[in-house]
Amino acid sequence: MKHLIVVAHPAKDSFTMGLARSYAAELERLGHSQQTYDLYRMGFDPVLPARELWPVDADHPVSTDVAQAQDAIRAADVLTLIYPLWWLSMPAMMKGYIDRVFARGFAYESHDGNVRGLLGGKKAVLITISGAPLPLLVKSGNWNAVQVLQDTHILRAAGFELMEHLHFDQVAPQLAKEIVEQHMARVRSCARQHFPGN
Repeated sequence: MKHLIVVAHPAKDSFTMGLARSYAAELERLGHSQQTYDLYRMGFDPVLPARELWPVDADHPVSTDVAQAQDAIRAADVLTLIYPLWWLSMPAMMKGYIDRVFARGFAYESHDGNVRGLLGGKKAVLITISGAPLPLLVKSGNWNAVQVLQDTHILRAAGFELMEHLHFDQVAPQLAKEIVEQHMARVRSCARQHFPGN
């Protein structure tokens, strides 16, 4: 299978980036191909310009970076998004990627308020990280908001089959080495569980 991994974290040596590298390496070990979009290191522009608000036509062609990102999704069987939750949402860099790349006519179409996803037949995995404990997020109702907005409103609405939303909680600077190793093992297990070797 062909995998596209899109990851957003400004620090290349962060826990988030470590998860992305471990996940990608496990997919390759299993015989899959993968391409990683490291949005910060590649300098992706998250700002949605006015010219991209209209449907694609001769007067409003797709920007080169968006066309390349959309081609990468078209070529992939599986899309994996990896990012920390900041204020219970994705970083602005990832949100900008979604705003620009998951455009009307590519990821969805809408008529009279009814949205139809255009990326059916593809699978997705969502991997998020928070400092807050997951039980606290669940008890407060915040986790439900995360799932509705990110799992359902973005990925499922675009037509993806969401295989798993894997969440790592209580992640803080200077995590103990054994905890980091446990988390890396967990992300590799996710890859093996859903995408066994070719």
